[in-house]
Amino acid sequence: MSAHSSHPPGPSLVGLLAVSAGATVANLYYSQPILETIARQFSVSTSAASLVVTLTQLGYALSLLLVVPLGDILERRRLIVMTSAISALMLVAVALSPGFRYMLLTSFLLGAASVAPQLVVPYSAGLVGIESRGRVVGMVMSGLLVGILLSRAFSGLLAAAAGWRAVYWTSAGLVLGLSILLRCRLPSQRPDNELPPHYGQLLASLWDVVRSQPVLRRHSAIGACGFGAFSVFWTTLVFHLASLPGHYGSNVAGLFGLFGAAGALAAPVAGRLADRHDARLVNGTALLLVVAAFVLMGAAGHSLAALAAGVVLMDAGVQGSHISNQTRIFALNATLRNRVNSVYMVTYFIGGAFGSAIGSWAWAHGGWPGVCWCGGALGAAGLLPLLIPRSVPDDKSRADRR
Repeated sequence: MSAHSSHPPGPSLVGLLAVSAGATVANLYYSQPILETIARQFSVSTSAASLVVTLTQLGYALSLLLVVPLGDILERRRLIVMTSAISALMLVAVALSPGFRYMLLTSFLLGAASVAPQLVVPYSAGLVGIESRGRVVGMVMSGLLVGILLSRAFSGLLAAAAGWRAVYWTSAGLVLGLSILLRCRLPSQRPDNELPPHYGQLLASLWDVVRSQPVLRRHSAIGACGFGAFSVFWTTLVFHLASLPGHYGSNVAGLFGLFGAAGALAAPVAGRLADRHDARLVNGTALLLVVAAFVLMGAAGHSLAALAAGVVLMDAGVQGSHISNQTRIFALNATLRNRVNSVYMVTYFIGGAFGSAIGSWAWAHGGWPGVCWCGGALGAAGLLPLLIPRSVPDDKSRADRR
């Protein structure tokens, strides 16, 4: 199967792809609600504990650069299954961490192994034609985003009940089972390239993709800013909750993931809007929601209700922007689809790693107001590329070069 199938995928297959994307990407976020617990376990500062999140995201970004492009030259189902199985092994390695340095190393490797979601998304885009791509990608991305957000609730609640290591052991079993199911259910999907280039040439071609695709450059920058704002908040939330008069723990931090999951419902809506409307309108509205969310959370004081409302707004905005970005980049040349996704997601997760680092710095130096200033500033920065005049129209008729 190359390009898209003449037979659209059924709901069960799209659902499996969505669940798989969500279950695997969750590996990157389990540590966020339990950073306070990890800091106590290994007797390190909260700033040091935040390195677990940063290194996981950097490992993911590296794998996005080195592994995702392989989907343009190798059979894609095999890549998805292999990376899923390897991530299950890395989850076991994290669960067995005897010390903090070992946990930092295995967290980096876990991030590098958990790249399957970014193979699943272009795989799903290749199952359908352009007329319904936003809808299908939006559905798969809903699963991915719900996985991101529910991972925090799962992690916080399970860690409070059974310890933080149980989180990684449980996820290892789930991901391993899914990798077996994917092997049995997914149809083969081969790339469009008739003569695959050498791997070194494939990686070298990423720079040519960046140079030749202004749409990709613009939406990568927007995505990095949006995910940076997202990471500023989620990396520091557990510290903020612990500092409030109620001294809330990982269970409450995890429950905030449920409020964020409501924001993930914006993903399929954003996908449909991106199929029909200009990217500036969809993206601009979504990013304004992010800025408004940080204003609300900065003014929330000790109110958990206001904080929860801000989480819903922020996640809806970030996910809406992300879906709009991906709908546009997947309308580019189909033979470059995995490389385009690689460039976009590497930039996206570098933005996330920067957000985690700057969020920890802002918390240490400015407390919760400093965190909200940083998050709001990154959301506003995402609006800037939308204001730059475009030399290439951002529409699917010009962008689709299949």
